[in-house]
Amino acid sequence: MTETPLITLNGSTWELAGALRGYLECFTAAVASYDGSTRHAAELEELLASYSQLVTDPANEADYEQLAATGTGTELIAQLRSESARCVAIIEKCRALRLLEGDGGAEGYFANIESCIAEEFGAVAPDASSTVLLVGSGSFPMTLLNLAARTGASARGIDIDPEALELGRKVVAQLGESLDIELLGERIEQLDFLAEITHIVFSSTVSVKYELLHQLHALTRDDVVVAMRFGDGLKSLFNYPLQPVDPDLWHCSAMIRQPEQVFDIALYTKTRTRMESN
Repeated sequence: MTETPLITLNGSTWELAGALRGYLECFTAAVASYDGSTRHAAELEELLASYSQLVTDPANEADYEQLAATGTGTELIAQLRSESARCVAIIEKCRALRLLEGDGGAEGYFANIESCIAEEFGAVAPDASSTVLLVGSGSFPMTLLNLAARTGASARGIDIDPEALELGRKVVAQLGESLDIELLGERIEQLDFLAEITHIVFSSTVSVKYELLHQLHALTRDDVVVAMRFGDGLKSLFNYPLQPVDPDLWHCSAMIRQPEQVFDIALYTKTRTRMESN
């Protein structure tokens, strides 16, 4: 893998652009070198932890905004968002493999993610009577494991990556044998239990999450609560950003800002339900 680029926390726009191009080179190399083993896991985890520091440092926000206003900057940002998401998927696979080999632990990027889980739904958190669906469950479904263990809720996850699905099931079998967790490879429209879902979480690296949100309106119960992980501004280097929704379908009932975390959370409820309650 290419050497991790140096972060210039208070650098100029061009210095930030140079650092970001270095990250893109590293991410691209990491994707190309992944062979189903953990041999590059330590390097990639260090890279993602470093990148997490960059995207959560407000000192970089002004330079990011200037860069995002340029055509080349927009293209670079889109490439970074895509490649970093692929690297997150890889490091999740590596973490799952290491756990299955007897070596667990949560460091860097994962420590950041796991510290967000407790704040996911705010005042409308799941309880033992809830059923939670995670869209983009990945190879290490810590959100579902955490929620099921803490609340007793039933937890379901979907992922279209067969390798991630297989690893995720093995992780759940090892860490959550007594928990009500199921991972599936079906697409949303193929699920036959959507009417039972009380809470939905969208991973921030799911590119089509707003298209899926629109689709879910007709398929879910009126009181469903959706937690949409997203990243705007500087955080959009690592996450797909907030998008407008059809106000006749969905209402953003709360916005959970997490300055020190890699993503923020928008909570959505159905507009019809909100209007009927008034």
